[in-house]
Amino acid sequence: MERDETRRPRVVMMCGPGGAGKTTYAKRLEREGWARLSFEVEFWNRGIKTVPSAGVVSEVAADLKARLLRHVATGNDVVLDFGFWFRRQRDEYRALLAPHGIVPETVYLATSLETILSRIGDRHGRRADDWPLTEQTATEYFERFEPPTPEEGPLDVVR
Repeated sequence: MERDETRRPRVVMMCGPGGAGKTTYAKRLEREGWARLSFEVEFWNRGIKTVPSAGVVSEVAADLKARLLRHVATGNDVVLDFGFWFRRQRDEYRALLAPHGIVPETVYLATSLETILSRIGDRHGRRADDWPLTEQTATEYFERFEPPTPEEGPLDVVR
């Protein structure tokens, strides 16, 4: 099967606080053939099962950016199963992809705090996508989160 050389790969940035449902959505895209990149998976693969140091986070971020660029260079669609809690993070990835002619799409899971708090009890730290969250931590994450706006670029709000 020939690759369509005129088609640019798609990049989706999953956006929402912890417990919003980002990974569930991203895994659905992964099952459809998208490459899924995740800090949590990378930490887990490196044997890190607690909150990592800033140095490790920086190292993993650099690795994930390099993988992202390799994927788009070969035409693969990529879902970034991160959190993109702050606009500056979203802008950083837009700037990274702009020279490649790619405008990433933001999928914002606009999940209520009540729903998030009902989900965190199911997290037990048994696998990469299962990082435990306390009610207090989930609430702090929710309160610090900066929702994306349409002015930032392509945005799909999932409620």
